[in-house]
Amino acid sequence: MGLAPLVLAKCVAPRKPGQAKQSAYECGIESTGDSWVPFRVQYYLYALLFVVFDVEVVFLYPWALVWRDFGPIVFAEMALFISILAVALIYAWKKGVLEWR
Repeated sequence: MGLAPLVLAKCVAPRKPGQAKQSAYECGIESTGDSWVPFRVQYYLYALLFVVFDVEVVFLYPWALVWRDFGPIVFAEMALFISILAVALIYAWKKGVLEWR
């Protein structure tokens, strides 16, 4: 069922190739230069830190809704989890990962 519209469009759609249609389009401006630009490692470090703390929220939110039902053991486990991530954040801060140079 998913392939039928694609095949139908390929058979029925008009084909009018041209240089303007084949050129790269980037925000209404003609693109210049090479598209393969090396990024600084710092961007990847920010992305990695974002993913780590985003995963933390995925685990923290459901726990925050029901933590009173489970008692103090579960609270201590989540406190340990948050403290490990806090230590990781402090380590990254001390190493200068969060500084723009």
